[in-house]
Amino acid sequence: MEAYTSFARVYDMFMDNIPYKEWCRYLTGVLAQYKISNGLLLDLGCGTGSMTELLAREGYDMIGVDNSMEMLEIAMEKRQASNLDILYLLQDMREFELYGTVRAVISVCDSFNYLPDYEALVKTFRLVNNYLDPGGILIFDLNTEYKYRVVLADKTIAENRLEGSFIWDNYFDEESRVNEYELALFIPDKETASKEAYPTGQRYWKYQEIHYQKAFLLEEVFSALKESGMELLGCYEAFTKEQPKPDSQRVTVIAQEKGKRGN
Repeated sequence: MEAYTSFARVYDMFMDNIPYKEWCRYLTGVLAQYKISNGLLLDLGCGTGSMTELLAREGYDMIGVDNSMEMLEIAMEKRQASNLDILYLLQDMREFELYGTVRAVISVCDSFNYLPDYEALVKTFRLVNNYLDPGGILIFDLNTEYKYRVVLADKTIAENRLEGSFIWDNYFDEESRVNEYELALFIPDKETASKEAYPTGQRYWKYQEIHYQKAFLLEEVFSALKESGMELLGCYEAFTKEQPKPDSQRVTVIAQEKGKRGN
């Protein structure tokens, strides 16, 4: 599952279209609905900590877990600047360990799509269920099969900015429902480049990464939640209360801990 090494340094720049503040309002609204207005939360697959910081500003005590040291380094730089009390842990979501339980677990930006198969999904859900307070909830999003198969499959996405550029090639395997994307990054060398040394322009470093994401069917997700001991509360068009459509590209799923209350 290792990813986001070189890309970590420019992740926030290229992901500035993500409406984190809107998503945070949705998450806090759902949490309030289940009477979770404070306490300890886990951000699973927290990346550079953008959502972790927003939830901390809302008054929650935050733990962020991610398996990319490079992403966590940026998250910790943000923590130093904001002076927020956030605990970051370098762990794989399939094997994460906490010192105690949390009131809720959230996971955004399709982190669960990085899980390789159904068994890994069940294993992660079981851990979440184990570390939730009685009646605690899990809120997460997923990219859908439609997005990988129709929107991304065999397409190239590119973006060019002064701060850096990327080329993103997608390859979707229908049988395994795994989307492979090759990412090429071109990042300016700000420390050593100069007009005298490079009269034709700025020098760039090239980095390459390969990412794999699994397109889980919603039926698989619901079955994995049940197998893990959790109760499905709802599945919606991403960060809404609308039902998913056949062409939905992202969905939000809400589930609840079961087992600690004797139910």
